[in-house]
Amino acid sequence: QVKHWRERHHPDFQVSINKSPVQFHYEGENHTAWLDYLRQQGLPGHSIVVEITEGIMLDANTAITDQLLDFRDAGIQVSIDDFGTGYSSLSYLKKFDIDYLKIDQSFISNLAPGSEDMALCEAIVVMAHKLGIKVIAEGVETAQQRDLLTSIGCDFGQGYLFSKPLPANEFEKLLETV
Repeated sequence: QVKHWRERHHPDFQVSINKSPVQFHYEGENHTAWLDYLRQQGLPGHSIVVEITEGIMLDANTAITDQLLDFRDAGIQVSIDDFGTGYSSLSYLKKFDIDYLKIDQSFISNLAPGSEDMALCEAIVVMAHKLGIKVIAEGVETAQQRDLLTSIGCDFGQGYLFSKPLPANEFEKLLETV
């Protein structure tokens, strides 16, 4: 699908894929199949972003670390999903060369000027940018949330304000209207 969208809409189009802790623990060497498949399709690694949770990094044994590093070596970007809700050590942001932090929607849902959620979101954005990491806000549902996040330099947003989840064919129709 990403190959089709890159050919039809934009050569830098990328797709994010959630990878569960179970997949990391039990997949073993199967992650190399992803890399082989991308090569067979003629796709660069950066056409894929692997989304992981903070918990995976806390549990990072050698097998998990090796998988993350293999993804990085192949050019696959890594995103930490639901950032701020886990018990991650900030040192992992540097260790794994993370590309994106996704601010959990629990910080976005009650976002208002001067609120604690606003302060936390701003702190996450500033920290991430100083580390060369881009920030995605999850669960953006209102124009006010979007505008507040834009005002603090948040790079991207996702949520119902932009679109509900769509099957590939409906998403393609949406792309054609933008």
